[in-house]
Amino acid sequence: MNKGVRSAASSAGDNPVLESGARLGYAASGVLHLTIAWVAVQLAWFHTSGGADQSGALHTLASTGLGAFPLWIAVVGFALLGLWQLAEAVARRDAGTRAMAAAKGVVYLALAWSAVAVVSGSGSSGSKQTVDVTATLMGKPFGRVLVGAVGLAVIGVGGYHLVKGATAKFLNDLRENPGTWLVRAGRFGYVAKGIALAVVGALFVVAAATRNPAKSQGLDGALRTLLHAPFGPVLLTIVALGIAAYGIYSFARARYARV
Repeated sequence: MNKGVRSAASSAGDNPVLESGARLGYAASGVLHLTIAWVAVQLAWFHTSGGADQSGALHTLASTGLGAFPLWIAVVGFALLGLWQLAEAVARRDAGTRAMAAAKGVVYLALAWSAVAVVSGSGSSGSKQTVDVTATLMGKPFGRVLVGAVGLAVIGVGGYHLVKGATAKFLNDLRENPGTWLVRAGRFGYVAKGIALAVVGALFVVAAATRNPAKSQGLDGALRTLLHAPFGPVLLTIVALGIAAYGIYSFARARYARV
């Protein structure tokens, strides 16, 4: 990559506005995960119909007395965090680090777009979006292979989260140790999120194997799958507490992250 382009990206990533926005994005991620956890606990014990995923959490935030205000804060935070991640992707020399930063950038920009869609009233459920995308992929040549590959990739991401939580490698993302309790929250949170992502990936693999796009589900579908397992409500509650722990860690990351 051109040295001048990398230097410009590095300068952009060091911009105080982008750095502050990245921290705001991590805080917004904390709010989002806490909301997902709350919806998941309600699903486990009261069988509510709300979506226990990013889209459902955004709709839940929109229904609060604050209206669209928290969503616009989330839009700004996620958008700036996404741009910061993309700047990091260009600035880094290591191919693996660049790919990871680019993927995160796309995810955060997608979250910003989802928040805008909810504010405008045009956002659909996360599960419907997932099924629609899967059906589109299956309509392509080698579509089932593509869907299966997506599932395996998501399982891999889930495994990465599990390892990152179990070994506390997430501390490498921080400029200093945030303290014992926040480290424990990070461990629990990453492991729980890894389990949820692994289930999401497995559902994509099942969709590919059965030629049924409806089998593919996002986070909401994964959590509902856990609910129907033996001791489902207890299992789902444990994972929900882990997602809440990840949200708490995200607030620590907003303060201590290397940006």
